[in-house]
Amino acid sequence: MLKLSRFFRPKVLSSSTLYNYQTSNIYKNNEPLIKSTTVIAVRKNGKLAMVADGQCTFAEKYVIKSNAHKLRRLKGGIICGFAGSVADALTLLDKIEEKIELYGHNQLMRACVAVSREWRTDRSLQQLQAQLIIANNQNLLMLSGDGNVLEPEDDVIAIGSGSLFAMSAARGILSVEESNSYSAMDIAERSMKVASDLCVYTNDKYTKEEIDFEL
Repeated sequence: MLKLSRFFRPKVLSSSTLYNYQTSNIYKNNEPLIKSTTVIAVRKNGKLAMVADGQCTFAEKYVIKSNAHKLRRLKGGIICGFAGSVADALTLLDKIEEKIELYGHNQLMRACVAVSREWRTDRSLQQLQAQLIIANNQNLLMLSGDGNVLEPEDDVIAIGSGSLFAMSAARGILSVEESNSYSAMDIAERSMKVASDLCVYTNDKYTKEEIDFEL
């Protein structure tokens, strides 16, 4: 049985708590800490959809690429999206894949907790500037550099400079009866459209991934 220390225990956050956490970890003095990218994940009716924009911004002033791929498929039916430094994010993904190989493909939570521990305590990893959303058919998690492995209480999570726009849009869509006819991918795409309209670091050239999710 997986035993986790009190400090590294995964947290299940309500909508309001997650919003406050996102606000404090994405914005400082009304400026986004990670000035690039929006990635959102939505789960509904046994499906989990993840959508990311394609914009890469250089020196916070120039768009140097508009069709970057910020989602990855890992072994074992795992999908991951990242925001922040690409090199830092790929370093973390390599670490996660190592832990998955060690613990098994059905131990995603354990692998993420192990990587989060190293990210927080290993000096060589502490300066990595990235956020990750990672999911399989059982878990939907967000990893940040402050030692937290966050699991949303509801069915939406997002990272990056446009994440608050995307999350707000997704929750608004899910709150109305008309959303019953929308799939997880429909909601994720519509939410990303809102984020790309409002966030200057997010565009409308999306990368999409979808997997089955156990209810």
